[in-house]
Amino acid sequence: MHRTLRLLRPVFALFALVWLAPRLDSAQAPAPLAALDLQDGDTLVFLGDSITHQCLYTQYVEDFFYTRYPERRIRFHNAGVSGDKAADVLARFDDDVAAFKPKYVTVLLGMNDGQYEDFRAEVFATYAAELGKVLDRIKAIGATPILLSPTMFDYPVVERRRTDPTFRFRERSFAPNYNAVMAYYGAWGRDQAARRGVPFVNLWGPLNDFTTEERVRKPEFTLVPDAIHPGPGGQFVMASAILEDQRPERRAISAIMVTRAGERWTTPPRQPITELAGDATRVSFSFKAPALPWVVPAESTAKTSKWEWHEDVRTGVDLTKAGHRLSNEMLRVTGLAPGNYDVRIDGQSIGRPVGHVQLGAKIELQSNEQTPQYRQALQVALLNRERNDLAIRPLRDVWSGIKGARRKFSGNPEQFAEFMRKTQPELERLQKLARDYEERIYAAAQPVARRYEIVRVETPAPARGKKKE
Repeated sequence: MHRTLRLLRPVFALFALVWLAPRLDSAQAPAPLAALDLQDGDTLVFLGDSITHQCLYTQYVEDFFYTRYPERRIRFHNAGVSGDKAADVLARFDDDVAAFKPKYVTVLLGMNDGQYEDFRAEVFATYAAELGKVLDRIKAIGATPILLSPTMFDYPVVERRRTDPTFRFRERSFAPNYNAVMAYYGAWGRDQAARRGVPFVNLWGPLNDFTTEERVRKPEFTLVPDAIHPGPGGQFVMASAILEDQRPERRAISAIMVTRAGERWTTPPRQPITELAGDATRVSFSFKAPALPWVVPAESTAKTSKWEWHEDVRTGVDLTKAGHRLSNEMLRVTGLAPGNYDVRIDGQSIGRPVGHVQLGAKIELQSNEQTPQYRQALQVALLNRERNDLAIRPLRDVWSGIKGARRKFSGNPEQFAEFMRKTQPELERLQKLARDYEERIYAAAQPVARRYEIVRVETPAPARGKKKE
């Protein structure tokens, strides 16, 4: 009986904290955000700890907006610092968040706040109070906070890598049930977001769900290679969850539809197709999409890092089916004579011939690496990778040094002010470099009209006596 009560004590404590929190009835609670609405000139700040300092999920979200809204100048500021807890964020809030006048601030905290121990009510109470202050500060500057749940802690990785000399946490002690503690923190965050009427995104859920599913086939599968910091695939899962939950208004790139009726080729009204011509065995036209597909580089950094990034980001792309769900680029051609057809864009074949039946149903182009629009989007993403490698991650390293100086000179404000005076030029240099990259990125992201040709081709039958591949 006593053992049962000890096990339930954390549950009772959590219940008490939630029950005693400031309450709003359903009539008083503000309505949550309907959709993420970033317009020309708006700024989105990513606030967090080392998982944000990694500049991965943030980079992928940036890639989405750079290519999806090339006509807007949306600004991004990464405000992640390794090792941060909610209280640390408050110390740098004015200079690292408020100074950028954000419209939205995503908040990803909790992994460090729980101290990698079993649930303790007093530790959680500190986190809840400090995170509440962070949300209040964001609202006070006129911005909308978007609360993100803590991510997955993958304890099986710790067990498996204890003897691995390259595992930088092999000597560190972790509670085997720490992933469940992060679930507690996330559940509380969801409740608080609902009470405050602010958006909430569950990152813990998809990271755990995909990991569980994949381990049925591959027992050593992980999206969190060092147990704490999601790798590129896991960070893409995070980016996809943020975009799925916050519902930006452009969830697709384009839907090209051309149809042959009798001897005439037609398109639906208001579709920006020009120079449409053809016959029963070919059709050609020009089309300018309003955006580019969401493309991320397979390797998310060209620099070495203390974080273990051996994983290909396409693991996350494949798991989330993000291309189809958030970047759909459809081509449908009906009325062609039976046969196989070569699809060419700007004179370049996009791959193997496609049957007329499949073309009449639809094909999706967003993940086809042969299309010129995919290659253009990849160049945008590579520029943004360079921006993060050379400007953003170094900027976050400087802020990490500022945190250390703030602690070192905690009793001597004059010395800290002198440290900041000497540091300010480097902050300004890196911020300017980031802005310069953004201008180059938006210039590279502008869509252009593409020439499409769908032409029937002969496909020779396999030679007699040889097995068809």
